[in-house]
Amino acid sequence: MLLEGKTALITGAGRGIGRAIALSYARAGCHVALAARSMDELESVADEVRTHDVRALPVCCDVSQPDQITATVETVLREFEYVDILVNNAGAAHFAPIHETTPEAWRQAFDINVHSAFLFVHALLPSMMARKKGRIINVSSVTGIKALPEQSAYGAAKHALNSLTKSLNLELHPHNIAAHAICPGGVDTRLSREAMPHRDKTDWMRPEDIADTALYLATLSPRVAVDIVSMRRFASDPIA
Repeated sequence: MLLEGKTALITGAGRGIGRAIALSYARAGCHVALAARSMDELESVADEVRTHDVRALPVCCDVSQPDQITATVETVLREFEYVDILVNNAGAAHFAPIHETTPEAWRQAFDINVHSAFLFVHALLPSMMARKKGRIINVSSVTGIKALPEQSAYGAAKHALNSLTKSLNLELHPHNIAAHAICPGGVDTRLSREAMPHRDKTDWMRPEDIADTALYLATLSPRVAVDIVSMRRFASDPIA
């Protein structure tokens, strides 16, 4: 199996893209640590993961709280000893015109979409660098490549996440650690349905489509550098 014996930590793993990635990795033989706010959702995903004869560790974590991120990483390293693959998938979307975007909404966009990713990377890098191996996959967005109306906070945070990914690649290559960002357009998830209830999502991508790309990136040769993978639904215009 492609990821047999490896261990992954996935944030936002209780549903949607995070759940799909966890199951994809489990089918490939990877042990999975699952982090999200809802323990009920995490336990359900963990049960599914275990049907593939790999270990699953659900950890309740609000990624907007730095102390919970620290505690989550400590728990995962105690249980699994090391993490081969970190998937920063937790995200939050606030869609509104800039004049209706509050300072609180702006801060939340950065806290959840990019600051949490930095904190998970910062906490796991010592063990990855000591082992001279590791892979970091950040689930970003097409809005991290091209600005869209009424998505200033979300887009700015995802632009920052993409920039962080590129910097990580430059700095960590000597340590045999690679970083990638996946930038999807419309994906039919609960988050997108709540944020854009008026949009027809018939032809939108599914979480499993993003999980396929996350599996591909996790299995790349260390000789291959891929900073950004842009994904859009086949029927859409180039920005969505």
